Amino acid sequence: MAKQVSKRFAWVIKDFSSLQCDKCYSVPVMIGDCKWRLCAFPKGRNDNYLCLYLDVVDFDSLPSGWRRYVKFRLNIVKQVVGEQSVIKETHGWYDQKHLGWGFSDMLDLTKLHDEKERFLVNGELMIVADVEVLQVIGTSEEPEEAYEPLTKMKKLDDGAEFSDSLNQTQQVKESIEVNGFQVLPSQVEYVSRVFERHPDMAVEFLARNLHLRKICMNFLLGLIETMCQSLEELSNEDLVESDIALTYLRNAGFKVHWLEKKLDILKEKKEEEQSGLARIHEIEENLTILERKRAELDALADEEHKELKATRSALSFDDIVC
Repeated sequence: MAKQVSKRFAWVIKDFSSLQCDKCYSVPVMIGDCKWRLCAFPKGRNDNYLCLYLDVVDFDSLPSGWRRYVKFRLNIVKQVVGEQSVIKETHGWYDQKHLGWGFSDMLDLTKLHDEKERFLVNGELMIVADVEVLQVIGTSEEPEEAYEPLTKMKKLDDGAEFSDSLNQTQQVKESIEVNGFQVLPSQVEYVSRVFERHPDMAVEFLARNLHLRKICMNFLLGLIETMCQSLEELSNEDLVESDIALTYLRNAGFKVHWLEKKLDILKEKKEEEQSGLARIHEIEENLTILERKRAELDALADEEHKELKATRSALSFDDIVC
């Protein structure tokens, strides 16, 4: 029997109010040796309720007689701090005849679309799933080591020690999975938007270790954050390091051509900024010279006025009769 595994992941549905499809699916995520996804019926099925299910995806690749006993919790997030979200929990056996479990009455659609309820913000609906695979019968032959957290003491480049078995497990519990990457709750929206606009970005990224995947995603987010700085804050050294970072991500398997184009635009804008600064500096130097020349001319004019005043002064009686 395989070991128990659990995972949390988020699904952000864009423009939920405008969806015309009868049902939609999240991006599959790997949990244990299976891929799972959420299935939603935005308009309900036979009544006025949002239907939400957890499906196993790659069942055709599983051996004959496979079964998975799964406990899961689905959370329709109310996007207001302090407000209680809608949470439902269930459990059951998945097998060849039962490929999906869930709730046909997850949330009343009238309540869901009510602006006062704040389930939809800017048209976006956020769903968070917590999935625990408690019992496994019939497994694939994939090695489990790639999914195991490290247990030995490691050293970071700066010499600081950390315990992977403790710290990394805690980090995973505090993170949410988006497209196979563990990210912090504060990063969910940004990572979701990246994959929405560039869905094939990580199709060639082959690292399976969860912590390596998390590090690479943080690296990508850090690069984007650097590139979002104003040109005044963005130094030439930052641009050089961004080039190095892009090369690293590209070699790791990320498709980052879209970032390369943006970086080229930033380089051009930086050159324009520096040319503009040089022109401004030259103008200011000319102004300084002109201001100095004007001060000299003003002083000379004052002397001339004094001499002219003396020249124009009237002669006195004594000056005349002397």
